[in-house]
Amino acid sequence: MDAWMTQEQCTHRNNVQSSEKPHVYKVGIYGWRKRCLYFFVLLLMILILVNLALTIWIVKVMNFTIDGMGNLRITEKGLKLEGDSEFLQPLYAKEIQSRPGSPLFLQSSKNVSVNILNGKNQLVTQLIAGSSGVRAQGKMLEVKSSTGKLLFSADDQEVVVGAERLRVTGAEGAVFTNSVETPHVRAEPFKELRLESPTRSLYMEAPKGIQILAEAGDIQATCRSDLRLESKDGEITLDARRIRLLRLPEGKASPLGTTTRQTVYEVCVCPNGKLFLSQAGTGSTCQISNNVCL
Repeated sequence: MDAWMTQEQCTHRNNVQSSEKPHVYKVGIYGWRKRCLYFFVLLLMILILVNLALTIWIVKVMNFTIDGMGNLRITEKGLKLEGDSEFLQPLYAKEIQSRPGSPLFLQSSKNVSVNILNGKNQLVTQLIAGSSGVRAQGKMLEVKSSTGKLLFSADDQEVVVGAERLRVTGAEGAVFTNSVETPHVRAEPFKELRLESPTRSLYMEAPKGIQILAEAGDIQATCRSDLRLESKDGEITLDARRIRLLRLPEGKASPLGTTTRQTVYEVCVCPNGKLFLSQAGTGSTCQISNNVCL
């Protein structure tokens, strides 16, 4: 009986197992996850296309080429700019030059500054060109000709003018607060030369002499007080065809002298060097007209 039951149970189990279908496991993304993935892939493709279009547009507008960008060209010697260029920030360069045969223009709405720094980043030389003028700051300023000849030089010690002629065209001339050292002072042809000190004295000194020459004109010396000619070791020579001494005082003859009025006078000299006129007579009348010397 037990053997029959065991055989029947085994037969039933085999029938149950044969009636069940095998399970199939699906691998992948399905449903809303799959739709989201397709959406993100499509969005990424759109972004790539937009980015590519923008890149092509920027390259076209900025004119990017193998040699450079727009008016900017990259050469073996450096950068080359064609046309007008505007710099919004400081420009640092070793050399700036224009194209051969073309001028170089530097333009600014306020000023153009050129600064030279030393190794310690300290300002040593500066050139500023602004609306108020041009200002330069440095240890020395030199101006040379195309041949290398020094035309102008200035530093803390002296100012040197190396040109053959220094010409001052101002109405007031040249004003010097201190002394002037020069081997030759000459006016232009057919022009007057005037040395003037309105409120102080005027000194002309030379160890070997001073020569004042007017080949085709007059020499006039005018002063408000005294005009003094002094020679310590030499003499004073008046060499002319006519010598005129105007406004000399006239000595009055004493009552014992001659009373005849004449138009001829003799020049008398007082012991202190003062000159005066005295009516000429048969002899010298300076003694009887020496009241001017008192």
